[in-house]
Amino acid sequence: MAKTRPRFDSRGNPRFRSRRNRRFRSRKNIRRIPRGVIHVQASFNNTIVAVTDVRGQVVSWSSAGTCGFRSSRKATPFAAQTTMEDAIHIVGMQRAEVMVKGPGPGRDAALRTLRRSGIRLTLVRDVTPMPHNGCRPPKRRRM
Repeated sequence: MAKTRPRFDSRGNPRFRSRRNRRFRSRKNIRRIPRGVIHVQASFNNTIVAVTDVRGQVVSWSSAGTCGFRSSRKATPFAAQTTMEDAIHIVGMQRAEVMVKGPGPGRDAALRTLRRSGIRLTLVRDVTPMPHNGCRPPKRRRM
């Protein structure tokens, strides 16, 4: 007679099956909005894309980390391209405004992917914060 695995471990916590045997389903549902705003935040380490409706409520989002890229590969143009595709593939949008923030390498790649997707861009705006001589810099290093 085959021995079955216990449902609980030695501490009484529930034991779960390994993830290898399961199929992964997409958690995102398809939402159709005619117009929206796409926010792209491209830092030197990551690229984050958020798709919102015109009122500012987030419909879909994605980042290079959630697309499976790790460490320095998150900061590549290919990671930004994959991130943009992942964020907009469930949103049926015809027109969009794009707000781009940050100096990272994913800026242009994300915009290029958006142009190829068939969504009509009504506005592309750079909203990178620029200091007007803001904070005092740290003191000079003495060596």
